[in-house]
Parts: sequence; C-alpha cells; structure tokens
Amino acid sequence: MINLDALAGLRAVATHGSVVAAAAATGFTPSAISQQVKRLEKQTGVPLLERVGRGVMLTSHGQHLVDAGERVLADLEQLEAGLQQRAGVVAGRVRLAAFSTAMRGLIAPIARTLRDAHPDLELTLDEREPWDVVDLVASGQAELGIVHRWGGVPLAVPDHVVTTAVATDLAELVVHRDDPLARRPRVTPHDLVDVGWIATPEGTICRQWLSRMYDGTGRPPRIAHVSGEFESHLALVRAGLGVALVPRMGRGPLGDDLVAVRVVDPEPIRLVDALHRRTMADSPAVQAVLAAFAGLG
Repeated sequence: MINLDALAGLRAVATHGSVVAAAAATGFTPSAISQQVKRLEKQTGVPLLERVGRGVMLTSHGQHLVDAGERVLADLEQLEAGLQQRAGVVAGRVRLAAFSTAMRGLIAPIARTLRDAHPDLELTLDEREPWDVVDLVASGQAELGIVHRWGGVPLAVPDHVVTTAVATDLAELVVHRDDPLARRPRVTPHDLVDVGWIATPEGTICRQWLSRMYDGTGRPPRIAHVSGEFESHLALVRAGLGVALVPRMGRGPLGDDLVAVRVVDPEPIRLVDALHRRTMADSPAVQAVLAAFAGLG
C-alpha cells in the first residue's frame, strides 16, 4: 500500500523543485523527505527521482504517481471534510498561511477566540508572501491562506482553489508631522512626484502598486530606501528619511511624530481574500476559521 505521507512528500518535491525546497515548505528535514521518496520507490519498485547536476527531477514514473496521487489525496481530503461535517466536529489541524499585516490585523484578533470555542482545533501559522500562500494552499501544504491584491495588480489563483472576500484595507500616506504634506487633507500621485519613498522590495505586490499609482504622472516613484516591513517604514519616516504608503491593517499607533494623509486618484485600497481548496469546502474547521474572520466585520 502506498504511504500517503510519502506521496505528499513526493508531491512537495514536484511542486518546489528540490528536496531542500520541499523540506523548507513542509517543515520536514531534507533527510526525512528523501526517506519518504525512498520508501515510495521501495513500495512501487520504480525510480521516482533522478539526479540532474546538483538537483533532482521526477522521472516519468514519479510524475505519473504525483499526477494520479493528486486525485487520491483530493478525494481523501474531501471524504474527511464530509465526515467531519456529518459529525459536526470542529477538530484537527488547520495550517494557515498569511502575509505579515494579516497576521497582526486579522489572525491575532481571532486566534484566542477560536482556541476557546474549539479546543480540539489546532491552528498553525506560517507568514508568507501572497504568491507563496497561493502555492501552499494549491499544493495541499496549507488548508487556508490569506492574500491581498491591490487594484489592478492581478494575483493568479488556480481553479481548484476557492477565494472568499475577507476584508478591504486602506493604505495612507504617512509623513513626518513637520512635512508640509502633513497639513494637506488629501493628496494625489501628482503631488508626490518629488518625494522620497520608503518602499517594499522590488517584485512585491505593494511595490508594484506604488509603481502603478504613478501611471499618468509621467514619472516613476523615487525610491529613497527599501524595507520589507511596514513597522520599519514608520520608524524611517519618524527619522525624517522619507514618506511611506502604509496600510491600516495591523498598523500600530502613529504617535505624535507621524501623520496619515488620504491618497486619492487612485485610492490605494487592497482587497484581502481567504483561500482554500474546493475539497475543503465542507470542512467544519475551515468554516469555523472563515466565520471568525467574518465576525471581525
């Protein structure tokens, strides 16, 4: 009988491209992933991985097993969710992957309530960028994911993953109180062509939005400093090193030194969605977490 945990390990190698990356994504050690693959090879009697340079790739047998195994794992997942729904049981582990401000602004506020209401529910958290969250949910390595998307910046989600709207988050221009912009009730990108931005790294969704916000101004945003965390953005603005576009979600108090100014034309709104596989639609555990998010209003 094919070991299902080992099959999931092989699927992780196929998804992430290497044993090391699969181990990092699943929380196992590379040695454990290798042992799982060797166990499958012994059970099936065929080679599943082959070395290519310093890495590995699936053999044709391995790819066939992963493709067929996807259907088996999905059927079992759906069966388990249906049984729990019939029994009215909210239990088991829900692996929840989310971006950083959602951890602070959405997940932390509901974690204790969920634990108190459902003591048999185990919630494990993993902070990731939205693209990584999509991959983790789609590949079965997380039961739920929280992602964000800005205006016209697309986020591709596979057909077997369901998207549920959770929240709408507004970002504001944060400036030092001594900045002349602090006295403005609102600003447009045309008012900001000469400012020095503290921005997230190149390639992030927030950085893409900042660049698109400048469409029509004839100039790109002037990036003065790069930082991955919005809390760091606030500290750098407080030090007088530039301005930042910071979402309200998960944002701490600005204090006396910082001022938030509304941005319009366009208004920087990001949509926050929850993701889960269609096979988990009947899972009481997944539904309990989604209901908790809805309860936040």
